[in-house]
Amino acid sequence: MKVLRKQNNSKSCIICGMDNVLGVQAPFYEMEDKSVVTLFSYRSEHQSYPGRTHGGMITCMLDELIGRVIWCYEPDKLAVTLDINVKFRKPVPYDVPLIGVGKIVRNTSRVYVGEAYIADLQGNVLAEGKATYYKMAAGAITDADMHEELDRFIPDGITDIDVPKLG
Repeated sequence: MKVLRKQNNSKSCIICGMDNVLGVQAPFYEMEDKSVVTLFSYRSEHQSYPGRTHGGMITCMLDELIGRVIWCYEPDKLAVTLDINVKFRKPVPYDVPLIGVGKIVRNTSRVYVGEAYIADLQGNVLAEGKATYYKMAAGAITDADMHEELDRFIPDGITDIDVPKLG
């Protein structure tokens, strides 16, 4: 699937923060179908039981995917999570390549509902989530300069991503 645009990363976020040495440091791409895709790996620092990623880190990634998809429609908005429901289908390993996909399923002037999943590269869904977000201006969320926080653009030349067929 064609990548339309790579999104900026932040400095400190646990999922996309490039200065967060314990974070995932995941890249995010806006796709031609208005979904957001990430190619990433968890690390052993993200474990719960040996060989398994902590459910909180899995939930964080699903939340990040759905939270970022609003930028495909409204690039000047931020959103805060009102609720999130996660289903853990299979253990999510660390130190292996994974893919995450998020999309909007309902969008109104004030809120939106999105869905996301994390899968292995063979298309096995490991976890999925559905969440509702409230859209807000950055100044209503934080007094930090969001342009400064979200200023990490790391070019990587990715123009297409093979999103596996789900098994």
